[in-house]
Amino acid sequence: MKKDKKKKVVGLEKQKALAGYMFIAPFIFGFLLFMVKPLIQSLYMSFCDVQLGPAKFDMVLFKDNLFENYRWSLRVDPEFTSLLGEELLRMFLYSFAIIVFSLFIAVILNQEFKGRALVRAVFFLPVILSSGVMLGLESNNTLISTLQNTVEEVTTGASITDALKTILRNTGVGVRAYETVFEVIDNIYDVALASGMQIIIFLSGLQTIPKSMYEAASIEGCTAWESFWKVTFPSISGLFLVNWIYTVVDFSMRSDNKVIDKIQDILQAKMNYGAASAMSWMYFLVIAAYVGLSSLIISKRVYYYD
Repeated sequence: MKKDKKKKVVGLEKQKALAGYMFIAPFIFGFLLFMVKPLIQSLYMSFCDVQLGPAKFDMVLFKDNLFENYRWSLRVDPEFTSLLGEELLRMFLYSFAIIVFSLFIAVILNQEFKGRALVRAVFFLPVILSSGVMLGLESNNTLISTLQNTVEEVTTGASITDALKTILRNTGVGVRAYETVFEVIDNIYDVALASGMQIIIFLSGLQTIPKSMYEAASIEGCTAWESFWKVTFPSISGLFLVNWIYTVVDFSMRSDNKVIDKIQDILQAKMNYGAASAMSWMYFLVIAAYVGLSSLIISKRVYYYD
């Protein structure tokens, strides 16, 4: 009997693995077909002096210093390193804000109330708006910008946020940190726009928690706040890692990323293909290291259930 059960479990795991490979097969095929060659060419270009000609370009390896483009990007260019540090800080703050916001909204949407399906659809709209052609429409949408300006004009008068800003600036303590935090608060629209997929992932995890666990916690005398930390949070903690990686990768490719703007300026305006490739690879390696380190830290703090 035990052997039969093990065979059934192994067979089910193989079916799930096969379904997963079939799901990612189009991406793997497309990556191997269209992305591998440009990546290798870009890496080779980062070690070369790219000389542009009519309808062609020649790549000549540096003889004296193979890492000349990397040295120029880090030591000669006055902006790249500072922009890289600023974007990493913004990435951490915005990613943390997005995770907290999406978890808060997912907990609310998991409750039973009238019109729940409509509200869920509204919060999923950012996923549609931030994909494909709609991304360009959203980023250049005059209607949205007009609505934002109208809201700012209507909400006149002193606000609590402005008062706190003034007080903290006058104290002179941690001004840069306060300004960064308030920047995230002021850009809550961007945080909400980037939280659609994370909300769906958290919501799917919340719906897998058995109601009997909450009933048992209630019988034991747990309040709603205690039930959240003792039942809800541990049950969905494994999803924090998934959402964190998704959020960091998504943020690293934002259209308002200053590092990407810098790379595009070096590539298009200054026509320095070698330096632009070096900057791109350094940015990629920094993001990969950031994802790996943060994933290692988060994975030590989450719970996984069979």
